[in-house]
Amino acid sequence: MLPLSLAAPLRDALLAADFTYDAVSELLGPEAHQALSRNETTPGRRRTTDGSPLATLVRLFLLQTSVSVDEAERALPGLVDRLANAGALAQSVGEVAARLDVRPYASEEGDLWVVSDLTPGLDGIATRVTGDYVLGISPASSSLAQLTLRHDVGTALDLGTGCGVQALHLATHSDRVVATDVNQRALAMARFNAALNDVDDKIDVRDGSFFAPVAGERFDLIATNPPFVISPATGERLVYRDSGLPGDQVVEHIVRTAPDHLTDGGWCQVLANWVIDRDRPWDERLATWLPDECDALVVQREVLDPASYVELWLKDAGHHPATGGDPASYAHRYDTWLSWLEEQGVGGIGFGWVNLRRRAGAAPGTLTRDLLEWPYDVEQPIAPAIGAWADSARAAGALDADTRLVIREDVIQETSGPVGAEDPAAIVLRQQRGFRRARQVDTVVAAVAGACDGELPLGQLVDAVGHLLERDPASLREVYLPELAELVAEGFLSPADS
Repeated sequence: MLPLSLAAPLRDALLAADFTYDAVSELLGPEAHQALSRNETTPGRRRTTDGSPLATLVRLFLLQTSVSVDEAERALPGLVDRLANAGALAQSVGEVAARLDVRPYASEEGDLWVVSDLTPGLDGIATRVTGDYVLGISPASSSLAQLTLRHDVGTALDLGTGCGVQALHLATHSDRVVATDVNQRALAMARFNAALNDVDDKIDVRDGSFFAPVAGERFDLIATNPPFVISPATGERLVYRDSGLPGDQVVEHIVRTAPDHLTDGGWCQVLANWVIDRDRPWDERLATWLPDECDALVVQREVLDPASYVELWLKDAGHHPATGGDPASYAHRYDTWLSWLEEQGVGGIGFGWVNLRRRAGAAPGTLTRDLLEWPYDVEQPIAPAIGAWADSARAAGALDADTRLVIREDVIQETSGPVGAEDPAAIVLRQQRGFRRARQVDTVVAAVAGACDGELPLGQLVDAVGHLLERDPASLREVYLPELAELVAEGFLSPADS
């Protein structure tokens, strides 16, 4: 694997070539950039023919196209032989090809670079990944990065680090990061990526399964995208996606065990799959996993039927005939996997987020539990909305007639009804940010919410609306204070002093 001594000179070469996400996007242009996201390289190759160091690095690492030795030397001065000896490049007569992926990555904290195994399946070429394959930047890793809270913390844990993407993010707002994995190649790449991005002094990479490498330790923040694929134990295992545990036990284990490794007030955030039983609601089953000492926000973002799920992951592993897989083997694997899911009583597979916040010593009944089916568009990054969720829920629980509220700045009111009608048939309050929730309300709630500017207590606002509508204020309080509390819990309204 790559020696750490190569990290600094490689970083210097990448900087000198301006090998950053923005520069690469500008060089490729929208069409070629989108094509590359679909694993098609032809448009990109047409845009990278000028022989510049930036174009050479794009062709070499992102398009997996051979370049001349001279071009490689200009882009990576003094490094071609060293990278070849380390296994990152392959040299033949007059040409150089990549054996590892080196990719620029844009984050809110700045430019990063990530080394991983080559992207499989470019241009439809059959590619089989090995059991110790190290996945690079993926939709899943990007989703977890957008989900993870970015407040300053003392200690953070990247559980199942892979090539180290989450650890790099965590290092920007943590004093110390521990990153764990069982894949030796992944550990080596994570260490190299930490050095490549000059944060190796903050990231402690450890070998071991789940929480074993951090026994007895607690963290302010845990972020994990575990190997959550739900598959039968056939003897084949891709470490980056298969845990080796049956069903969704890996996710259940993490959720149940995380509080033992969280400081008071610490968060654990998990991106995961889970089984949806044929005869049981998904949220009822997952509610049994939730620890007694944690607030919990579980969001189901997507549901796949068993057949679609099997097809997705067989294609991911390169078994589909369209990408060079053997048709007979594909059919056998498909049937075996689908039969196993049916035997397990799996009606579907959910995908989403589990967010836990430890509250040691919380009184019984005061923990907040929200299991939400939310397949709709959300603002990214969603992390700030998740961070505000538990506080909103507690504020809702404490709401009374003396509470002063303000309406969130991004909330708009939409009305609809017949043309010319005196009153609207429907009123909807809609958030423009965060979860982008929408809630249909009546004229009383709309009027009270519109008047929430933090000046008057909620009870007085409800009474005033009652007088205008000639309705009994006391009965309005009884009916509408609970509904207004729900608007606080969902983030439409917030306490004036928050």
